[in-house]
Amino acid sequence: MVPSCVFAGIGGYYASKQSGLAGVFRRAADGSDWKHALSEIEAFTVFVHPRDPSLVFAGTADGVYRSTNRGQNFRRGDFPDRGVQVWSFLQDDADPKWMLAGGSPVSIYRSEDAGASWKCMPDPQLPIHAKMPFSCRVMRFAPHPRRRREIFAVLEVSGVMRSTDGGESWSDCSVDLLRLAEAEPRLRSKLVSDTEAEGMLDGHAVCTSSADPDSIIIAVRMGLFRSKDQGKTWQDIRVDRFSPFTYGRDIKVSPQDPNTLYACLSVAASSKDGALYRSPPNSLLTGKITGNFAESGHPRRFSCLINGRIQWLTAKFATQRNREFPNAYQGIFNEEQGNCNQATAKPPNCDPTRCCAVSAVLPATELMRRNELTLG
Repeated sequence: MVPSCVFAGIGGYYASKQSGLAGVFRRAADGSDWKHALSEIEAFTVFVHPRDPSLVFAGTADGVYRSTNRGQNFRRGDFPDRGVQVWSFLQDDADPKWMLAGGSPVSIYRSEDAGASWKCMPDPQLPIHAKMPFSCRVMRFAPHPRRRREIFAVLEVSGVMRSTDGGESWSDCSVDLLRLAEAEPRLRSKLVSDTEAEGMLDGHAVCTSSADPDSIIIAVRMGLFRSKDQGKTWQDIRVDRFSPFTYGRDIKVSPQDPNTLYACLSVAASSKDGALYRSPPNSLLTGKITGNFAESGHPRRFSCLINGRIQWLTAKFATQRNREFPNAYQGIFNEEQGNCNQATAKPPNCDPTRCCAVSAVLPATELMRRNELTLG
């Protein structure tokens, strides 16, 4: 059996200021030594093709880089534009050669040959809800589980958008997020923009599940929010009822149980504190997030986001059951976020939302099967 690998994509202010840290790092899933697979450029995301693990993609500061040998080395793909940051990927389950890439400034690229070549799709033409000192980006995609070509994307810092034609055109789904910020003082946050709705528009992740196909859940600065009407309205899941951390960094559905959610929460854009929480079964139906798999520990240089932490924590705590808060507060892990601190003077041109962009991926099928998730 070909061994599974872990990938870490390193970008942002921290990486750009530290010689030799930017790019893509690779190691065996059961190993401890990291190898620098892509060193000449910042990488904001790493994506392993779910049908063909020999294909690994890096979203970089200059388009898409592609590996055809399980990430041993990378070459820049046939990408039409220079200087476009790529922050996200999506592959169509029905067509393994069909892919989307999300860029910054906000842009969509499509491939129909498994990522060998790309073309730029029409401008999404979204309204500008917040004037930011940096270009907004497409952080994550989530397909509708039953309606092919219906796709949601979360934007940093510009809310949510939806396509019903595979990315040819997009509509804005952020109006109700703006309404919530206006109606609820606790949902207001303004750091570097011209609006107190900035925090509600600061999208980091989005997910959908076959257990509740018409639910869309997003992770934003102000917490976790759900829509059941294609983004027309949003409801606050109120993760603050259960967690001392509310800054939504990531949200994913368990690959083994579509009713179970994992949420990666922190306290701020630049912080060494955070936790990974697991919901009880049927949480997509009940809206509850009450359990955790977090731990205390010293920060690691390549601290994984949610995918890697799920695999590592479920292997270590294979029989742990969900706990009601506040007991679960004891679970805190540290994340290396870099040197930018919003509470102190920032370096020139520092973007506080990307001080350290770290992405780790464990998508290989054999690893998923080996680390079956034990549900409480």
